[in-house]
Amino acid sequence: MTWTITPQHPFSARVEGIDLRTPLTPAEVQRIETLMDTHAVLVFPGQQLDQHQQINYAKHFGPLDLGLRKLKGGPHRFDYAELADISNVKADGQVAEREHGKIVGNVANQLWHSDSSFQRPRAKYSMLHAVVTPAFGGDTEFADLRLAWDHLPDWQQRQVQGLRAVHYALHSRFLLGDTAYTDEQKNTLQAVEWPLVQTDPRSGRKALYVGVHTCEIPGMTLAEGRMLLMDLLEHATQREFVYRHRWAVGDLVMWDNTATVHRGRWYDLSERRELRRATTEEVLTSPEAAALA
Repeated sequence: MTWTITPQHPFSARVEGIDLRTPLTPAEVQRIETLMDTHAVLVFPGQQLDQHQQINYAKHFGPLDLGLRKLKGGPHRFDYAELADISNVKADGQVAEREHGKIVGNVANQLWHSDSSFQRPRAKYSMLHAVVTPAFGGDTEFADLRLAWDHLPDWQQRQVQGLRAVHYALHSRFLLGDTAYTDEQKNTLQAVEWPLVQTDPRSGRKALYVGVHTCEIPGMTLAEGRMLLMDLLEHATQREFVYRHRWAVGDLVMWDNTATVHRGRWYDLSERRELRRATTEEVLTSPEAAALA
């Protein structure tokens, strides 16, 4: 079957004519990776995937990432620990009460972030599949960090070139007042540093690597560094750089976490919403890894 590729403003694309339940050929994997280099977000509509099929699709693109499952543990609704439960549903299948930890996760997902930017190796591709959607709301927005760099004024490009940012897994949770973590949990995922300006080894494009997991800039005072990070994230997420996805059951959306940030949007948290996410770790050659060290 012939694929139909439909670009969507300002950077994503819709891909039709492919059934993700079946194994991909090496040529198909390469084609998807090439499309990702260009668009950074791909929408595959009408994909009726079960858990096993979603995991198998993700494995085409690298080793799977556990993300915050390393920190949280506890009951899990899925057969695979590598599937993130992006929902307001508890392990017993019931919609979570407002005070439940699942709701904190839903609210935290409304902050602009890249998945697993707080670890090494970080996340590369995320693949989110819609199983149950609410009657209203629950969209996901994506912002292109490459466009953010391209449109940064020359003086600010010079300002941030060479700077690094600290990414910490619980920084966003602390912002929301979610502080009930043991010292062991706080230290499970140690903070990591990444360059603020990065060059993608595949596409050669530069990206402004910011997001809510960033908490300080080494060499700057805490206040000044955080203010700069907030300004850069505000610049990166202006409307011109944002694609907003309105979910339909069966959609699988795949994005590049090293080239984009994303956030969920409001929905009635008493209404059931279920999505499953598989995520791959970034795999780099030694020279590429050294450039980000």
